[in-house]
Amino acid sequence: MPEPRHLIADPRTFPDAKSAPAAAQALYALAEASLAAESGQRADAIDGQLRSALLAADGPGLAAIFAGAPSVALTRHLWRALDAGWRGAAASAGAGLAVTVFALPVVIVTGLESAEGDGALPGVLDDPAGIAKILADCGALAGNRTFAFADALVAADAIDIGRLPEILAWQRLPDGLAPGASPPVRALEPAPCAFHAAREAVHLRFLVGTAVAKPGADLLADASVGKWGVPFSRELGRQLGAGRVSVLALARAPQRLLPAVAQGRAAQREVSAQMFASNAIRRFRATTGEPAAVISAHRAPDAPGGGELRLSLSSPFEPRGAEGFRCPLHPLDRAGDVASMLVDLLRDCRVTDIRVLAGVHADRVAGTGLPLLFKPDTIPDATGVTLH
Repeated sequence: MPEPRHLIADPRTFPDAKSAPAAAQALYALAEASLAAESGQRADAIDGQLRSALLAADGPGLAAIFAGAPSVALTRHLWRALDAGWRGAAASAGAGLAVTVFALPVVIVTGLESAEGDGALPGVLDDPAGIAKILADCGALAGNRTFAFADALVAADAIDIGRLPEILAWQRLPDGLAPGASPPVRALEPAPCAFHAAREAVHLRFLVGTAVAKPGADLLADASVGKWGVPFSRELGRQLGAGRVSVLALARAPQRLLPAVAQGRAAQREVSAQMFASNAIRRFRATTGEPAAVISAHRAPDAPGGGELRLSLSSPFEPRGAEGFRCPLHPLDRAGDVASMLVDLLRDCRVTDIRVLAGVHADRVAGTGLPLLFKPDTIPDATGVTLH
């Protein structure tokens, strides 16, 4: 059995559903009714209404509905309904053939050892067909060979909820268009990856692809990265023209757009946390000995939703403050799941003193303006602590 999520407060501030437009309030009510339904049949009937309403909304309307959701539970349910609606609409968009638009998440780690030389890797690929050939030759997308990638590496916003209605239209074949209608323009804005002197950076980008197959074929069922992963990483680095900049491309499996964005964001956060923890723990062990870890929830006006988790590492033999990692909470995240990821990461690094704090804490140290990072000896006496 998987270990239960860690009990940690969610520091975010959620909108009041009563302040939302009437149409959004109706959707929130449907989602609540589905979650509270006493039978699967009743929940399925409500979810059918929910899917239809979400698919009828335009991009800005969808973005506003999700931004105004009053809880993580409702956000997750709306997300599931929208993803199911997208899957169903895509399956019925064609006739003899079906078009699948998908995205391949890539976490790109850039490193520059030189003390000078800031710059950016381009967000455009020279040979997207070469990358597609690697996946095709390795049997990705259920062995499909009739797919292609756009030449742009894009950021999450380019394929997130607000773009879904527009991108869904890309899946309509010419014989599915209204008489006299022209195919939609397919525009994807490239997102370069900035790098900075003497430090590493973690970027999230997506390769967007289109595949053609018979209706009903599930090209995206395999959620694993197969033997294409290593040659893909090597070829992507070559096309980005890394040169003096080291580039590590960590791919996830091709997915529908919504799961791709969710998995990509989680992967970027996990890689960022791994880099912070491994580097900080190595420094502590080389100087002052084994570090202690504290995980806490904080209000933070500049964080998504107004709150975040923080991981601090410190040693009693180091008089300076703790080293800290700001761990973002994305709209679908349950705070306990993210805390569990951090605990598991620390265990993998063989950290034996891990403390998870109860409650929600301030953003800054009073009177200093510095970010609040806890050390074991600075935890207030009244604060509940779970030891690991």
